[in-house]
Amino acid sequence: MTDFLQLFFSGLSTGSIYALAALGFTLLWQAAGTINFAQGEFVMLPAFAMLGFMHLGAPLLVSLGLTMVVAVAVLGWAFKRSVVDPLFKFGMMPIVVATIGLSIVMRNSLRAGYSAEAHPFPALFGDTLFNVGGVTVTMGDIGTLVCALVIVFAVQAFISKTVTGRAMQAVAQNTESASVLGINVPRMIFYTFAINAVLACMAALLVTPTYLAKFDMGESLGTKAFFAAIIGGFNNSRGALLGGLIVGVSENLAAAYISPSYKDAVALVIFMVVILFKPQGLLGKKEERKV
Repeated sequence: MTDFLQLFFSGLSTGSIYALAALGFTLLWQAAGTINFAQGEFVMLPAFAMLGFMHLGAPLLVSLGLTMVVAVAVLGWAFKRSVVDPLFKFGMMPIVVATIGLSIVMRNSLRAGYSAEAHPFPALFGDTLFNVGGVTVTMGDIGTLVCALVIVFAVQAFISKTVTGRAMQAVAQNTESASVLGINVPRMIFYTFAINAVLACMAALLVTPTYLAKFDMGESLGTKAFFAAIIGGFNNSRGALLGGLIVGVSENLAAAYISPSYKDAVALVIFMVVILFKPQGLLGKKEERKV
């Protein structure tokens, strides 16, 4: 039982990282009506940006703040203007294809232009160990899980409870009707991508000490985050948290009790089962989104 609990709590920490990346998928879907398959690379780039600022002498949290400013400009405004705006009128599929291509370009550009090696990254919460009933939990595990919970519920509250959040949902549901109602459509879409860029920076801060900063760290993370978002429910921010935790815990248990070679296949298996029996996700809604 002690081994099981150890694997379970360790899986919660890993799952909370998946949840933060999955939150980007659900946010863009809820508030902009689109999907960004470069989400994993949106986490990878801020990790290297923070490393760059730290190499210049900035402390970790200062580097995070500077990276957020850069991310909002590049991954928020520039991404919206160069990719989303030209393709938005043609529907979701062109944006999906464009972001898949963008993810490939970002990975290979970083590998060719900077480094293909993995780089260590400082942990935000340190490596203090706690022993509770024979189960060893690190401060990093606790901090990551708490941060994920706070961020997910804060985003959910913003989307569903604030005027701006509901306006963002209105834009995603029907752009023309939202415009007639006086909502500034371009501004709402920019807010969505700006928030997503900030979330990517937070995910990078928490995931990189474990994954290390490397050019392909976003590939696996993005895939598992997408599966987690589908499992939990694409139209529910809390579903991203649930899906991420399920994937993280299931991976740990499968690696320990079945075989480590099955670890990366667990998310796909759960994804297929959920799609077959509950296509809208565990917390998703069948009805159309309402504002």
